[in-house]
Amino acid sequence: MTGQLFDDHAELPGTERTDPAEPGRERATMRPLADRMRPQSMDDVLGQDELLGPDGPLRRLLRSSAIPSLLLWGPPGCGKTTLARLLAFHGSYRFLEYSAVAVGSKELKTVMTEAGKLLRAGGTPTVLFLDEIHRFNKAQQDALLPFVERGDITLIGATTENPSFEVNSALLSRTSLFVLAPLAPDHVRVLLDRALAAPEGLADCVVPFTEDALDTLSTLSQGDARIALNMLESIVTAVTAQPAPDDRYAPVNAADALALIQRRAARYDRTEEHYNIISALHKSLRNSDVNAALYYLGRMLEAGEDLLYVARRLVRFASEDVGLADPQALPQALAARDAAHFIGLPEAKLALAQATVYLALAPKSNALYTGYGAVAEEVASGVNPPVPLHIRNAPTRLMKDIGYGRDYVYAHDTATGIAAMTCLPDGLGERIFYKPGGKGFEKELGERLEKITAWRRRQAQKNRTNPGGRE
Repeated sequence: MTGQLFDDHAELPGTERTDPAEPGRERATMRPLADRMRPQSMDDVLGQDELLGPDGPLRRLLRSSAIPSLLLWGPPGCGKTTLARLLAFHGSYRFLEYSAVAVGSKELKTVMTEAGKLLRAGGTPTVLFLDEIHRFNKAQQDALLPFVERGDITLIGATTENPSFEVNSALLSRTSLFVLAPLAPDHVRVLLDRALAAPEGLADCVVPFTEDALDTLSTLSQGDARIALNMLESIVTAVTAQPAPDDRYAPVNAADALALIQRRAARYDRTEEHYNIISALHKSLRNSDVNAALYYLGRMLEAGEDLLYVARRLVRFASEDVGLADPQALPQALAARDAAHFIGLPEAKLALAQATVYLALAPKSNALYTGYGAVAEEVASGVNPPVPLHIRNAPTRLMKDIGYGRDYVYAHDTATGIAAMTCLPDGLGERIFYKPGGKGFEKELGERLEKITAWRRRQAQKNRTNPGGRE
């Protein structure tokens, strides 16, 4: 793939320019509406007020003498490419644009080497814009480092994924990170109005739109300007495909718009947003917010999430956050898992919804979670005393002779069903790992545990006063 250059030596393929000094001024009837409507100055950019306000960091960069290497992280259609182009234009940089899905390290090394030679010869500095930089693997990202460190190029990377997970720490440390937000519906609505009024947009369009239709498109876009403009353009194309008398088309209302664009898939990806939503489901369940829990469940299922993945998370929650406060929580979650495996879509959605509602409304306790965590911490400490001899099995004569099983008391043979012997290793005999909560069935378990503990204490006191006595 060849990079796109905004300089005096190259043109964008398939475009012609009215002013070669300004990026984005080229006009071509075949270019998508979203590309034709790119802002031509920072003042035209909507949203990102924290970055582009009078004292915003990107606005301050425009007033500086040089642009540092940057990473722009934000959802699709929030303006990452536009901002990169405008930053390069305002800094009078040579601008090369590539997509990480269509270019390799070898080609980029050649381009960056040439950019370094040009700079050292007194030529124009180069901004290398790499869209979807997260698609580069570690080795490919490492290949950028020497050129960034020497200042041969100013790198502007754009990503929709969390750079903490997708960009090498070495590259992160050499770039300034800016986080972009989705556009608000009001901002998207302004973009739609601009597109309908602009000569390079749809000013000649003979298809009228009602206010509610434009508001609907603004909402459905979910903050993605490209999606909003593409939907607008596709509706115009669909309507004008059927000629109307004297080009008098009936206004497109909200219902018409929905019918023409069909159903938009909810924003959901298998990377960060995947984890954001499962986290929201788990925390909503923990907070007994049944409506929020159902909503996030629906977000996942309607976006095509793996049923068994959701079921596994519900099973985990049943033990981690409900536990023995409601012993039926785990069977409910396991039943939902079995139903998901047995009947599949779409029927399994209701089984998972049933388990979600049950878990949300169940009494909560993390006593099992914290209790096992304490055990795991104790084991990880490395100090793990041997199992007491009296509770070791003794299948051979030798093992019996050396004390295995000696003084073991069979609990069922006692009047109380509990033996006074200790079972934890020496040094851990008084440790308490499980502390029942006070809700649901676990409250009853706590009362039982208190009685058992009090009985053991009495027996221990008797043994101290009468060492040879029996219980």
